[in-house]
Amino acid sequence: MRIKMSSIHVTDPAAAFEFYTGTLGFEPLMVMPEYNLFVVRSPEEPTGPGLLLEPSDNPVAEAYRSGLYGLGLPAVVLGVDDLAAEVDRLTALGVRFTGEPTSDAMGTQAVFDDGCGNYIQLHQD
Repeated sequence: MRIKMSSIHVTDPAAAFEFYTGTLGFEPLMVMPEYNLFVVRSPEEPTGPGLLLEPSDNPVAEAYRSGLYGLGLPAVVLGVDDLAAEVDRLTALGVRFTGEPTSDAMGTQAVFDDGCGNYIQLHQD
C-alpha cells in the first residue's frame, strides 16, 4: 500500500497552483480550472503521490484550515535534501518563513506561509 494522493485545503486553488508550481517547483499533474481542480506533484518523484490543492469552500474544511493556521501549525510537511539551500532559494523568491530553521532528534525544519492560508514545514533528515 502507498499514498496515491493527499490534499491541502487552500483559500484559492488557482493562486495556490501558481505558488506551488511557480515558486516551490512542483509540476502540474491535473489542471481543470473550470472545475477549480488543481493537482501538483514533485518533479523528483514523477510517479509519486499528487497533492490536491483543495478549495476550503465548505464550513468543515475552512474550520480545519483556519484552525491549523490560527495555531501556527503546518498543514503539510515537505521533505528536502538541503534545507539551508531551499530556505535561501525560497527567501530570495519572497517566501516568508516564520523563523529560523530549527533542529532536533528528528532532523532540521523550517516553516513558511504559502500565501494561500497554510503554514508549510520543510524537513531534512
